[in-house]
Amino acid sequence: MISASELRPAQPQVVQPQPVRVYLARGATDLRKSIDGLCALVSYSFELDPMSASLFVFCNRDRDKLKILYWDNNGFWLLYRRLETGRFRWPRGTASGKGASGEGPLLIDRRQLQWLLDGLDLEQKRAHTPLILAKNRGETG
Repeated sequence: MISASELRPAQPQVVQPQPVRVYLARGATDLRKSIDGLCALVSYSFELDPMSASLFVFCNRDRDKLKILYWDNNGFWLLYRRLETGRFRWPRGTASGKGASGEGPLLIDRRQLQWLLDGLDLEQKRAHTPLILAKNRGETG
């Protein structure tokens, strides 16, 4: 006998990358670039390794689309997000890398990336600060 759950199509499984760092390209990026163009931007403009365990996040001029570049073992992931309404609260600046202004990519944490994807500012004044507990503090119990 076949159960109803076996008849339902399987849900697609997306691998959740576990990057060490998250870099935002300040300002606008031409999102006509695909993997090779974004890798070149990361390598030559930001002077970073696109094959590192990092997410590289890019946004268009209208701030309604973004791409996330990530290296995973033997290939790149290129994630694309388009908002139907609203805009991402993207940091201002130049996306061209370490120029005369000294601006390179903005290093943020995964929590800030989630805020950005949710339409919030990177600096949440009301957010709880992460608590880091020391291991083996001599507690008994």
